[in-house]
Amino acid sequence: MKTALSIAGSDCSGGAGIQADLKTMTMNGVFAMSAITALTAQNTTGVRAILEVTPEFLAQQIDAVFEDIFPDGVKIGMVASVSLIETIAERLRFYHPENIVVDPVMVATSGARLISADAVDTLKKELLPLCTVLTPNIPEAEILSGLTISNEQDMVAAAEIISHSYNCAVLCKGGHSINDANDLLYADGKAKWFFGKRINNPNTHGTGCTLSSAIAANLAKGYDLESSVERAKNYISGALGDMLDLGKGSGPMNHAFDLSGQFRD
Repeated sequence: MKTALSIAGSDCSGGAGIQADLKTMTMNGVFAMSAITALTAQNTTGVRAILEVTPEFLAQQIDAVFEDIFPDGVKIGMVASVSLIETIAERLRFYHPENIVVDPVMVATSGARLISADAVDTLKKELLPLCTVLTPNIPEAEILSGLTISNEQDMVAAAEIISHSYNCAVLCKGGHSINDANDLLYADGKAKWFFGKRINNPNTHGTGCTLSSAIAANLAKGYDLESSVERAKNYISGALGDMLDLGKGSGPMNHAFDLSGQFRD
């Protein structure tokens, strides 16, 4: 079995962050591991409190994984401080893993900024040049490219700038009044659209974490980038289409295992 590591924050409600990553990686057929950047008290309605780990403890977690079960893929999610970003980048440069997926968690769907300007600068300088593919949403792509994105042509222009700036592929996620479910992959100087059907499901907490983790899992299994993105989109579309209603006490396990047969090799 191939292996994948998530470096991200913990979501105690289980819908996003490390918890979503581990579930997604498992359902996509890889052995999932974690290095936690922060504990959060949150649920589907918002974040109540955040407790970051120290850089030293984060480094110890990463070392513990790499020294024993070297990951075939790495997903990086919520990292809010300069020191933690620097720690992750230093450890990745030391171990040289392949298939690094960065979900640059900088702006919430509501538009709220989630990390400081200094942390964004450090992310750009230290971490983004190490990644295989970035998965920004529209507001994050605007920050990384310096462009205002108001249509699909703007998405292409922004993805091209980001890709050339950090020498990596970019999956610019749709939505945010641009389109509902169409994502743009820009890699090796070429743009490719992945079209999806809008699914009217209000339970979308953690969809960004799930998409990036599914991409990392499929890259870890040896699929090329386009195939990994396509499989990840199919996975998340299946999850949303299953219409799990958390508000009525539905258990997640049946939902998850209904999906497993579709996507696990």
